[in-house]
Amino acid sequence: MSRFQELQAYLRQHWQALDAAANILVVPSLSLDQQEMQKIPGSHHYEERLLFSLIRLRNPRARMVYVTSQPLHPTIIDYYLELLPGMPASHARERLLLLATYDASNRPLTEKILERPRLLARLRQALPPGRSFMVCFNSTARERDLSVALDIPLWGLDPDLLYWGTKAGSRQIFAESGVPHPDGTPLVFHPDDLAEVIADLWHRQPQAQRFVVKLNEGFSGEGNALLELPPPCGETHTERVQTVKAQFPHMRFQCPTETWAHFAQRIRELGAICELFLEGTNKRSPSVQGQITPAGTVEILSTHDQILGGPDQQIYLGCRFPADPAYQAQLQTWGLKIGHNLAAKGALERYGVDFIAREQPDGTWDLQAIEINLRKGGTTHPFMTLKFLTNGCFDPQTGLFLTPRQHPKYYIATDNLQRPSYRGLLPSDLLDIIVYNSLHFDSTTETGTVFHLMGCLSEFGKLGLTCISDSADKAQHLFDQVVRILDEETQPLA
Repeated sequence: MSRFQELQAYLRQHWQALDAAANILVVPSLSLDQQEMQKIPGSHHYEERLLFSLIRLRNPRARMVYVTSQPLHPTIIDYYLELLPGMPASHARERLLLLATYDASNRPLTEKILERPRLLARLRQALPPGRSFMVCFNSTARERDLSVALDIPLWGLDPDLLYWGTKAGSRQIFAESGVPHPDGTPLVFHPDDLAEVIADLWHRQPQAQRFVVKLNEGFSGEGNALLELPPPCGETHTERVQTVKAQFPHMRFQCPTETWAHFAQRIRELGAICELFLEGTNKRSPSVQGQITPAGTVEILSTHDQILGGPDQQIYLGCRFPADPAYQAQLQTWGLKIGHNLAAKGALERYGVDFIAREQPDGTWDLQAIEINLRKGGTTHPFMTLKFLTNGCFDPQTGLFLTPRQHPKYYIATDNLQRPSYRGLLPSDLLDIIVYNSLHFDSTTETGTVFHLMGCLSEFGKLGLTCISDSADKAQHLFDQVVRILDEETQPLA
């Protein structure tokens, strides 16, 4: 048994004690394909998305080490610590160690940490074996190497199981679990092979208008391209292949700077699949989030309706909690099936499943699964922020989030509130606006707005926020109010 497997076995055996009082290392490294990450404005600031983890410091026995590529602005840290209910921020600050690599290069944070022996030594000193564990945004071989180097377990996925979170792996899980999903192709690694399997798919779906080509490891919809199909479907396989090849250069990419030549090279590097584009006049994109505990149990954490944008509504922008009651229970049912399949394969920690929901003529909704995310995602931080702020929990019977006083809470959240007029705002400027306009989260009423990605503001004019209230309508009203105030506050002076 490798040392990593030994550490994971220790985590499973001692999870309750570790979770109750431990030294927690947070490594918010986006260890994803860096070419795909560069398509997202301000992606290097996404290391801030795990700052909700600071709310773990509400446990007076917990200690935390948070590592970033570049130092975080002190105002941002103070903002999160002030959110801690029933605890002086100074008490939490004493139990928080902030470290940085001082390396702004476009590489995963974990890689930077592993390159710095003295930083590793400081981490070993702060994280005693047997009383510490590590959390991250997503697990790769780098995170496994860091776990072993520090001799602490990783509360996350074994990187050997990463295939099940790819586009091709997701389709296999759906098939094994009996979960409906669009007709599609096997994984291929060359554009010529892609044309062949798409021609077969077109033969099976002769009425199809569009297909979606997906890089096997695309992120946030940025690796998707829409392939329009000219009618009619060719009579022979060779004719269909030639038609598909002719259409490749004309695909609509979700990233405006993408080209067919570059996309073809990415297919050779990452592989790609193709799926039937699900048409519909009333179509939504719900998701379900679950967790596989170290004890092997599977639990549903939340459901959302995702807010999508981009040329063909393929890019994740934000979410609403909870998902529509019309299909919320079915999301949980499919989510549990997929979770049990993943657990049987040895998966651990968080997973999310994205669906397409289409309203049928009789008013019911058809759900089709489209991908699994074996990592934290855009719906993770708003839900966990709500959970840690209120100490409430998701009720699978009602599909609602209930506070300890049994009050339901709703929210709308985004990572992508972006305006040119926001550029130049410092974190302290944002706090001035928040305080002056009373936009902060009120722990008494357990309503208000929590902001994140503050580091993106000055350079990119980009901000994240979660608006929490007592109903879906009130959460939307709060969101609209916050956006209106921010827009007004950042208008040029006359």
